[in-house]
Amino acid sequence: MAETMDVPEVVTEGLQVSVGGFSSAGYREANQDAFAVKYSVRNSVVKYKGVVACIADGVSCSDNGQQASHTSVTQFIDDYYSTPNSWGVRKAAAKVLTSLNSWLYHHGQQSDLRHNGLVTTFSSVIVKSNTAHLIHVGDSRIYRYRAGKLTQLTQDHSRKQGGKSHFLTRALGMDSRLDVDYQQEPVEVDDVLVLTTDGLHDWLSKQELEGLMSRTELATEELAHLIVQYALKKGSDDNLTCLLVKIDSLPQENLQEVIRQLTQRVIPPVLVEGNRIDQYEIIRVLHSGTRSHVYLAKSHFDTKYYVLKAPSPNFSDDLVYLQGFIREGWIGRQITHTSVMKIHRYADTSPFLYHVCDYVEGKTLRQWMIDNPEPSLEKVRQVAAELVKPIRFFQRMGIVHRDLKPENIILTENGKAVFIDFGTAQAEGIDEITAVIKEEVPVGATDYIAPEYLAGEQATVYSDLFSVGVIVYEMLTGKLPYRTRYSQVFDGSKPQYYEYVSATKNRPDLPSWLDLVLKKVCHPSPDIRYQVISEFIHDLSTPNPKILRELKESPLIQRNPLRFWKVMVLVLVFVVCIETYIIALG
Repeated sequence: MAETMDVPEVVTEGLQVSVGGFSSAGYREANQDAFAVKYSVRNSVVKYKGVVACIADGVSCSDNGQQASHTSVTQFIDDYYSTPNSWGVRKAAAKVLTSLNSWLYHHGQQSDLRHNGLVTTFSSVIVKSNTAHLIHVGDSRIYRYRAGKLTQLTQDHSRKQGGKSHFLTRALGMDSRLDVDYQQEPVEVDDVLVLTTDGLHDWLSKQELEGLMSRTELATEELAHLIVQYALKKGSDDNLTCLLVKIDSLPQENLQEVIRQLTQRVIPPVLVEGNRIDQYEIIRVLHSGTRSHVYLAKSHFDTKYYVLKAPSPNFSDDLVYLQGFIREGWIGRQITHTSVMKIHRYADTSPFLYHVCDYVEGKTLRQWMIDNPEPSLEKVRQVAAELVKPIRFFQRMGIVHRDLKPENIILTENGKAVFIDFGTAQAEGIDEITAVIKEEVPVGATDYIAPEYLAGEQATVYSDLFSVGVIVYEMLTGKLPYRTRYSQVFDGSKPQYYEYVSATKNRPDLPSWLDLVLKKVCHPSPDIRYQVISEFIHDLSTPNPKILRELKESPLIQRNPLRFWKVMVLVLVFVVCIETYIIALG
């Protein structure tokens, strides 16, 4: 039994690969190896998801090995392509493999015979932009052939028992918990990524496989066939599979190409009521600032009202800002959530750069805070519960906002909080496909940015939670929890520079345990902040026993600052009285 595959070149905007594979049962009755490759003829799909090649080797002692291997390669590819574009490869692959492993393990446990589980090795290469993402578990292998040299990129998860006998220490379906190796490797034109099962690489030395790979005059499918046949001649008594992915060309990654993409559309001039841009008529100017202009507009195509957002002409040469603006449009088109302003696709033929957004009626959270300088604790709890809804959604989508502040949030009449600005958001999926113009300083409002992001570290969902904590603190007190130090943006912030100001100092009627909740969510160290968002919302309403113990054991100045200072005043008055009395006696 033999299986072959010869895939023509995958041609997209820049990325071109040639793929060929061959699999044989060898001298065995059944072939428990499996391989698959998937690509899309749509450039956008290949751009955001990449070209996927995978190989699997079902455990030969199991009657279900063939089912395990075939299910793994086909299901992984189908499910991976179904994940959101905003997810990075690592997150998407991990989610898919965790689910797949659970399914294999569960069904494998249904067998009466312990050795009849659905267990298989699994190795995959996802070529996306200029990077190969390697996902690996088991003893199938991934090599890279470059400039005549063969390099093994994965490590076998197996132990030798003597001779060529070995047993797997890790595999899909082997255990309810899955530990997968992941790594990124930059690729170059003419690189060949080689995926093999142990029936092949256990019978060929590295030098022999390297020599066979030098036959560059052969097409990928012919070369894969030749390698399998050579291993059979060397005495392989197992199933054999070889899958080759050759890099023919890659997208341009230089900054000149990025700049060209950023500047190929023109920033529209400042518009006024009655002006028209494409099919949209400007009804009202909603905002006109130094960074952007926002308009209420009516479409002459569907007669609906939309919000148009355009960069300010002042930023026509600011590539970092334009990069963020384009990223905002991409993210807004990927997501649909009632707490996030939707951005719609508009005519590709338009020469102008702007966003077409849903119109969200309401007032900014900043205006709400001005109108409600001393809101009730219950009302702030309601707003906080609304603020974390889009944060949770962003977390599931692999997105970090990085610039949460009251001006970027609309409160609707029914109390819903809607994020209307995410030009600084980062998404793993888009960051993997293009060269990124480096941000010389952190983007966003320094009063709300998390310390680790200000210090130059990667922002995470816990950075966004810090910003939410600062906003909640400000809603309650009208103040910020830390003394502002603008120099930190440039000299690298450290946690010890952040001196928390007790909320009870600014608003004595707040319970002391609530102050500890705010202190925790706004902690300079992300490891000490809440690690589960729902716990923060719960603790805003119900005293956490752990926090209460901490409060009880803390000094009086932390538990009740007002009482502490009252006591201190009484002590000082007493001391002064004693000293006066002593002086009088003297």
